[in-house]
Amino acid sequence: MSIQPVVAFDIAEKSDGADIADREQLAEEAIRFYSLPELREIAPAERLRSVLLDISATGGYVQSYEELLMGARLAWRNQARCVGRYSWRALKLIDARSCETAGDVAEACWKHLRLSTNRGKVCPVVTVFRPYQGADRNVRLLNHQLVRYAGYLQPDGSVVGDPQYVTRTRMATSLGWRGSGSAFDVLPLMISVDGKPPEIAEVPVDCVLEVPIRHPRFDWFEELHLRWHANPAVSDMCLEVGGLRYTAAPFTGWYVNTEIGARNLADTYRYDMLPEIARRMGLDMRHNASLWRDRALLELNEAVLYSFTAAGVYIVDHHTAATQFLAHVERERSAGRTVPTDWAWINPPMSSSTVPTYHRTFDPPDPDARPSFYRQDGADVPPIHEAAEPSCPHLQEAGH
Repeated sequence: MSIQPVVAFDIAEKSDGADIADREQLAEEAIRFYSLPELREIAPAERLRSVLLDISATGGYVQSYEELLMGARLAWRNQARCVGRYSWRALKLIDARSCETAGDVAEACWKHLRLSTNRGKVCPVVTVFRPYQGADRNVRLLNHQLVRYAGYLQPDGSVVGDPQYVTRTRMATSLGWRGSGSAFDVLPLMISVDGKPPEIAEVPVDCVLEVPIRHPRFDWFEELHLRWHANPAVSDMCLEVGGLRYTAAPFTGWYVNTEIGARNLADTYRYDMLPEIARRMGLDMRHNASLWRDRALLELNEAVLYSFTAAGVYIVDHHTAATQFLAHVERERSAGRTVPTDWAWINPPMSSSTVPTYHRTFDPPDPDARPSFYRQDGADVPPIHEAAEPSCPHLQEAGH
């Protein structure tokens, strides 16, 4: 573009050496973003020049609501590990970039949960807080999801609740939170703003829709006292759009049954329910060849699907999810686009060979795809050009 040399000159004139590289990198990412066909449809031709001038003058720029919404939708579409991309156009945006305090952030998260839970008719929503501008100008949600269950380590080494969240439970406790000690205590939200110590916010009761897990044939299933929340709102990922890194951007998709029934409630390092279910079913657990785990796993997943459906909470079975994904692939290819796909992630953790995605090959993942969601660890994030591994906000339950 003819304006690039002018912008480079301006950056060099107005920045010190340490800042020039960051501004040039941001300018390159902005050019790449606004050159996308989807952005050309919503941003006038002169918009890019305005953005580059802002970067030159201030070291940053502000995306419009429409630009950010499209960026988030494209980030979802770009996720090679996501089987739910068929609905990427339906993603809604809550623009929370004006939030300045932990209290503001918490209120925006409650709005997110209410809107996306939608009384059980779960819909895809992303809430975006202001972009990263350094460790002292940053928003972080320290929870993996807006709704997660506590894990209480016992003296004998066992865990009441979710073992995956023992560390976060300790963190919340150190900040003054006290749970009831049950197996399904909802953790408080832990929020860090501008590098300050985290503050906690109890998740309001009306923001958490939970489904008691029952079985259509086994009455004793209710005695297990299992339940799961309706809304998988992943909250610890970084959304990168046009070179801007939104380090707090909680994202709600919806559950595939296997995320709950084959992972959260079944994994040995999570709730590990298969042995108890097999025992109550009277299965022979002495030998692996009896396939007792497989039988128990099937019944647990049937219970999850039955319970969510009976409660009027949207969930999709793994067969339907795979069929929808292939429809997405065909639709994208008809539009002239590739569909980068991580085969291991889009196939379910049970009965994989029975779904159509198992028997297909796909375009390989593109680690350089932008916009995108990224994993992030700790309280800070790396520079743009050192971005972490791309990941999927819709299926973080799977934990492949």
